[in-house]
Amino acid sequence: MSTATVDAARFPVWREQQQARVEQALSDWVSPTAPVNLGQAMRYAVLDGGKRLRPLLVLACSQAVAGCPAAALRAACAVELIHAYSLVHDDLPCMDNDVLRRGKPTVHVRYGQALALLAGDALQTLAFELLLPEDGSIEPSLALVLARLLARAAGADGMAGGQAQDLASVGVKLEQPALEAMHRRKTGALLQASVLMGAATATLSAATTARLADYGAHLGLAFQVVDDVLDVSADSATLGKTAGKDAADDKPTFVSLLGLAQAQAYAERLLDQAHAALQHSGLSQTDTLHALADWVGRRAH
Repeated sequence: MSTATVDAARFPVWREQQQARVEQALSDWVSPTAPVNLGQAMRYAVLDGGKRLRPLLVLACSQAVAGCPAAALRAACAVELIHAYSLVHDDLPCMDNDVLRRGKPTVHVRYGQALALLAGDALQTLAFELLLPEDGSIEPSLALVLARLLARAAGADGMAGGQAQDLASVGVKLEQPALEAMHRRKTGALLQASVLMGAATATLSAATTARLADYGAHLGLAFQVVDDVLDVSADSATLGKTAGKDAADDKPTFVSLLGLAQAQAYAERLLDQAHAALQHSGLSQTDTLHALADWVGRRAH
């Protein structure tokens, strides 16, 4: 099942198979041999946890456009390494100061703050190393495109910039446009980049790429709205992280702005827009991407 998309009924099987592929590849590529427990801290941060949504988006989009499988797998793992590094750093006391992630103690709780910081740094650089292999498995021109997409999504105009906005917004009441702008960077940029990296593994028209970018943008914001809903409606055991922390830290959220019911409705509208973008993409094999959007929505139910 490495080249065809799947319908909703077969999606759980596809998802589990692709999650296993990504887990094995990450285990192969994140070496335990770095000095002074650094490798162990890196593996602790990445392996045995997480839904792997971002890698699944890369793989599903690449399959939908009949892209290069080897490049797609490396891109899938690279985007997950960036995501993992961001979680390690976000959890530090100087940022969100969290002690639970993916149902286990955060990296700085397990290994100390200094090693956690270095583990995040090393995961970030490893992501780009994966996109620039020496074995010829990715064409240099494609490697350049993938690296640029990932760098832009992770940097000042993407995830890092959004995190800076998030830290500056504690105790501040944001209007909806400002809240959306923050989360399109902090959360949405990397999810959208996952879609675009998958798309980049094939040659597409500008119109098709734009529709896929729209799909990724709507899905990325929907993911954050759903996350805000879950923060007030699920417990820590279900979430795998500390529930209710946004409210405790006085952070602006879609629930605090819109109310729970309206936030849930907004997530549904965003997911409808994601589905519509796929329907107008000109691609015929988008069942898996549709199923991934539905999977994001089901997290809130």
